[in-house]
Amino acid sequence: MPETSFQGQIVDTEPASDVFLVIGIPGSGKSSVSDSLARRFPLGAHIEGDHLQDLIVSGGHLPSPEEDLEADRQLLLRARNASVLARSFHAGGVVPVIDDVVVRRAHLEFYLEQLKDLPLRLIVLAPSADVVARRVAERDKVLADDWSFLDDAMRKELAGQGTWFDSSELTLKETVDAILASG
Repeated sequence: MPETSFQGQIVDTEPASDVFLVIGIPGSGKSSVSDSLARRFPLGAHIEGDHLQDLIVSGGHLPSPEEDLEADRQLLLRARNASVLARSFHAGGVVPVIDDVVVRRAHLEFYLEQLKDLPLRLIVLAPSADVVARRVAERDKVLADDWSFLDDAMRKELAGQGTWFDSSELTLKETVDAILASG
């Protein structure tokens, strides 16, 4: 077998054109849209917030409606880790698409600070509450709680932030087409 040397191999090339942060409530279509969006680029990466949370195999605290300071800390840790990956992919010429549940202003501001100086495109998926409820009921992923109350919080706290898409009547392809056309 021939010997391969990585010595002198350049990892970072021309930076990627964009960095996407796709946010919304559970069931809004973040993961499907983000995966499909990342696949539209010659080099694209889908960074899923839920998967980063799953890396904590001991002592993990999932967000819940009740106050849990450790869950809040881990939520920010997951945002920081997603941002570190996004920065690395961006520098290597890979368009990163982060998807995460972000409904509070402080959480969004944390992300924005972590991603500052990057060509960030903030995408807010906001289908109607009844469409979200139907999607949640139809999916394989089981949610421990009814998170529909987060829709009101997101609409109040994040109004005017990013580009909003009501994908209630759009197919996955149409949603991704609309996102790409908005930039």
